[in-house]
Amino acid sequence: MSPQLLELLFTSLLETLLMVGVAGLFAVFVGIPTGVALIVTDHGGMLEHPLLNKVLGGVINATRSVPFVILMVAIIPFTRLIAGTSIGTQAAIVPLALAAIPFMARIAENAMREVDPGLITAARAMGATPGQIVRKVLLPEALPGLIAATTVTLVSLIGYSAMAGAIGGGGLGDLGIRYGYQRFLPEVMLAVVVVLIALVQCMQSVGDWLVRRLSHR
Repeated sequence: MSPQLLELLFTSLLETLLMVGVAGLFAVFVGIPTGVALIVTDHGGMLEHPLLNKVLGGVINATRSVPFVILMVAIIPFTRLIAGTSIGTQAAIVPLALAAIPFMARIAENAMREVDPGLITAARAMGATPGQIVRKVLLPEALPGLIAATTVTLVSLIGYSAMAGAIGGGGLGDLGIRYGYQRFLPEVMLAVVVVLIALVQCMQSVGDWLVRRLSHR
């Protein structure tokens, strides 16, 4: 591969890391609180609110049911409003974040449901407020599961970011399509695939290591 293509590969990797990193931050800082809201407003929850729970769950399910490629195209006006453009790395972050938030919310909810209900009951019996229970019991006890959920979300975002290349989203997917497919350069496509596999393996390994460390605290 020529030095120019190697430079493009490195630049595309940085773009992918940017897209995945920023969208992942949105997924964590919006998705986890949304998962908490689903837990506490559910039947028997600390702040039981069936209507809010159903509406929130319905919005999450509706968003998750839309294939990512369709979601990218459907929200182009919204993307243009937020990012000022509908193509490029910055624009791709918008649909990536919107796809990741409900995904993260659901698997974070599942992770928090694994927390021993007896711990929450004991905290309530001692007079802890719902906020204190969430901060000092629910989130700390569910931390290994939340780390695993974040890892799964980031790995999924890598795949989504590659699909974003189909509409000029930048990153490794865009490089593979423009050079590997449209210009018939199989070595570029192979390099993109190898880098994506390595990136996923690295991210999964780090996530698994963190989960193991936290599970034995």
